[in-house]
Amino acid sequence: MFVHGNNLEQKEGHKTKYRDADSKRFLAEIRVRYDKWKSDNEKLVGPTKKPTDEDDNILKMRVKLLNDYKEFLDQQHYAEKFDSRSNLHSSVLEEFLYYLFRDLVNSISEHALIGKSHSFKDIFFRSSNYADMVKKPNALIEIKDHDFSIGCSITSEMLCEGSEEPEIHKWDIPAVAIECKTYLDKTMLQDVSTAAEQLKQKNPNAMYMVVAEWLKLTESVNLKKYKIDQIYVLRKQKNTDREFRYYEGYIKNPIYDDVVIHLFNSVRNYLTSDWEGGIAHGLEKGYLI
Repeated sequence: MFVHGNNLEQKEGHKTKYRDADSKRFLAEIRVRYDKWKSDNEKLVGPTKKPTDEDDNILKMRVKLLNDYKEFLDQQHYAEKFDSRSNLHSSVLEEFLYYLFRDLVNSISEHALIGKSHSFKDIFFRSSNYADMVKKPNALIEIKDHDFSIGCSITSEMLCEGSEEPEIHKWDIPAVAIECKTYLDKTMLQDVSTAAEQLKQKNPNAMYMVVAEWLKLTESVNLKKYKIDQIYVLRKQKNTDREFRYYEGYIKNPIYDDVVIHLFNSVRNYLTSDWEGGIAHGLEKGYLI
């Protein structure tokens, strides 16, 4: 849930890295601002599954809190000390999505999965010999990690006929899967499209989206051929390499609240609507897809 907070805590307690004076001072400064960002988000309640007149105001406040924290964290001295490999900066967006959808998901079910997930990708069976095969399934579950998911967690018992000892397997099934990117380029787009296709082969009702701050695609990219339901570019801006963002005169767009509002409403509408489908349902209408 608190992906960014956990990342910060790991750095604060690391035994070998981040032990120099600057790192300690920077982490202490970030800790103060992070705790406030987290506290302010937890004090805000909503939106939930039932739309209200206050929903947009709540979402705008969450975006304002995000922009304020991001502006602080994205200062050059923090960016240079904690590079992209540290995931300190990239994890902010993942935690923001938790605050964004927390009350919506809880209003539907307190048992729902929300946050990072280890999602079901495929299953296969590998016994060492036939005698072993008739005793236990020997199932192997292939999983795919997603940055952020809303769904459910499954515990499955598999038992061979005549056997008394079941195999226990656990995995997640996303209804909504979101990949978070600082910027989205063509290679990333191809990778997430493949992941979306694999997810929908096993869970055809799933919604798969990408949320990025910046975009690094040209007009020659045909978005229609990719298997993603939606791509959100929060800053409505093309990517600029990080070092150029600190040049005098560079204008960095904020994260726009209308984009976040569209994202939230798309997910809420999806989670609160009926997922009718299948041959029988289509046959009643006369068209199947």
